[in-house]
Amino acid sequence: MLCIAIVTLSSYSYFSHILSTRLTPIPHVTNITWTDQYKVNGQKLRGFAKLPNGQRVYIIFTIQSEQQKKKFEGQSLSGSVFQVSGELVQPSMPAHRYAFSMANYIESNGAQGIFEVRSFQFVKKEKSLSTFFAEQRFKVKKQIENTFPESLVAEAQSLIIGERENVETDVERAYQKLGITHLFAISGLHVGLVSVLVYELLLRFHIRREHATWVLIIALPIYACLAGGAPSVWRAVSVVELVMLSRIVSNRLAIDDALALSFIGFVLLQPSVVFQIGFQLSYLATVSLLFSGKIFLLAKNTWQQSFAITFVCQLLVYPLLLYHFFEISLSSFIANIFFVPLFSFVVLPANLLLLLLTYVAKPLAWLCFLIYEPVRGLLSVCIMSLQAIPYQMWTPGRPSLWLLLLAFVSVIVVLLQVEQKKHWFLITLTLLIPAFFIHESPSWHQNLKITFLSVGQGDCTIIELPFRKGIYVIDTGGVLRFDQEAWKESRKPYEVGRGIVVPYLKGSGIGAVDKLILTHADADHAEGAEEVMEEIRVKEIHVSPNSWQMSVMKDVVDFAQKKRIPIREQIAGRSWKHGDTTLSYLSPTDLIYEGNDDSLVLILQHSGFQALFTGDLEQSGELTLVDNYTEAISDMDILKVGHHGSKTSSTKPFLNLVQPRLSIFSSGLNNRYGHPNKDVVARYEEMKLPTLNTAEVGTIEVTVTKNGFTVFKTINLHKQKKTSSK
Repeated sequence: MLCIAIVTLSSYSYFSHILSTRLTPIPHVTNITWTDQYKVNGQKLRGFAKLPNGQRVYIIFTIQSEQQKKKFEGQSLSGSVFQVSGELVQPSMPAHRYAFSMANYIESNGAQGIFEVRSFQFVKKEKSLSTFFAEQRFKVKKQIENTFPESLVAEAQSLIIGERENVETDVERAYQKLGITHLFAISGLHVGLVSVLVYELLLRFHIRREHATWVLIIALPIYACLAGGAPSVWRAVSVVELVMLSRIVSNRLAIDDALALSFIGFVLLQPSVVFQIGFQLSYLATVSLLFSGKIFLLAKNTWQQSFAITFVCQLLVYPLLLYHFFEISLSSFIANIFFVPLFSFVVLPANLLLLLLTYVAKPLAWLCFLIYEPVRGLLSVCIMSLQAIPYQMWTPGRPSLWLLLLAFVSVIVVLLQVEQKKHWFLITLTLLIPAFFIHESPSWHQNLKITFLSVGQGDCTIIELPFRKGIYVIDTGGVLRFDQEAWKESRKPYEVGRGIVVPYLKGSGIGAVDKLILTHADADHAEGAEEVMEEIRVKEIHVSPNSWQMSVMKDVVDFAQKKRIPIREQIAGRSWKHGDTTLSYLSPTDLIYEGNDDSLVLILQHSGFQALFTGDLEQSGELTLVDNYTEAISDMDILKVGHHGSKTSSTKPFLNLVQPRLSIFSSGLNNRYGHPNKDVVARYEEMKLPTLNTAEVGTIEVTVTKNGFTVFKTINLHKQKKTSSK
């Protein structure tokens, strides 16, 4: 008890000290020392650096010239000390509750915040062990880039040094669909294989076991540093080190105790590491394997044992995967049986051997590449073909806390039942009942829900009918891309559909959209449609007459034809009804597409509630609505303001008629167009019409009840997290 008290008080004092350093203000001019966690992408240099007091901070610097960029790319910045001037800024608000949170990312890496740098001045290069290893890792990275065929570079960098920045988006998604993403990164399995290979090689050279053990004890931390030091790598290395050291001192340490000590050590060194997804998955997967020995003994052959290992590991982590990624790969239970041995015993050793040959025998390396590259290409074709098989992903959305706990309990019960050789029907029932509740829970909501997604300078609205009887998406956002110098372009251009819209749909458990409504042919409304269709099943697309002929819509039309998704032109007067909900088009009234005023205008009526969605409608279109639908559009509950609140929208006659109880501006923060226009905002204030702007409050969720409607804003959740972190 005395020891526990001492440890508790010491830990409290230690963590309090760490937290207090985060509250220390950063001067506008200070020195920073780069870590090896940084990236040069496009015109931005981003990454983690250390301040003179030892606290970490996330640095953002806008590169001024192509020559400066080449200088940063041509050397390892780890250990480089710069005097910088700038200021600490708040992380941007996440687009919605399921979106990437910069604040959470910074916190999980133990950093104080974001420091935007205005000027750099090199001071010195620190010499340390970590800097030396970072230099060697950088050299290996460049060696791979300079000697490997282009098609093999990304994989080799991922498997050998844990560098995944060059992996193509479609390749990464293919691995996700098959549930084998972990093979494309250095993991505990890699550490184990390297350990066995080195150990056996040393024994073949007639080195004594004791000496071979010491070589491994020294070599494994070096390998972890060269491999990038991911949590899964250090977890495996630390456990192996503890077990081997215990054997040397003749006091055998149990592996589960070694794992526990490793966990404690991680938390002491960096408390915030527990928030990293890789850390959580790594330890949970290891625990599942450690305590499932009896299950593995039931396997009668190698294939059964492979399936048992995959089954146990995937089963225990599936609730956590659903919480973080909102979906899991059903094919992973089979795919891992084949791909784990293939990557472990063929692909990884092949890459290690090829890298070695590029140093000692380049002609022989090129000969091996001539053989290996086409073979590896066939494997890639096979993987891309397998990932194209439909219905591989289960996307029930993020489960509630009680369903998450129920899923974990059911998994533990299932594993106990398997150990006790219970009947397979009972085991299946125990597993599927919680999964059924998780799958069905999104459709239990009895209210109409309208979500105005924060997609930057663009529009995206999601309508969910009660009990999910219908899902309609109005526009998908997009990025207005402008020509710029080649060196300023990012390796992977930002995609609103993939980065914001799809995560919200998946996080909400929406796997299919009944109608995708693209109001008109502007990039900020339709560019993300293709990315949405790639991930979410779309049953049909509605467009304004002849808008599909515009160049902006070409990729959408081509993809829709490829997937056989019908594209239907809509016009004023068309409508459909589902239960108490009626949706009708009020515009356009002709078949000639001329731009914003030919946007599809949709009115939703639900048990006395009315909402009007106007696309990019401007003055002429609004006045046409006033003339043609005087009674229909009066006294609206919700208005999606036309054209992001530009000066050509929200005319007085239109607002006098509509009189919305709440108006939504969908715009980007500090956008170049100045939307919403200050005169338009003043007009709403003058008429005492309440407004909300996605640029200011994030995603806006409106839930319609019998007594009216309630509004949830992302900024509420963001403020709550900031308060709790303080």
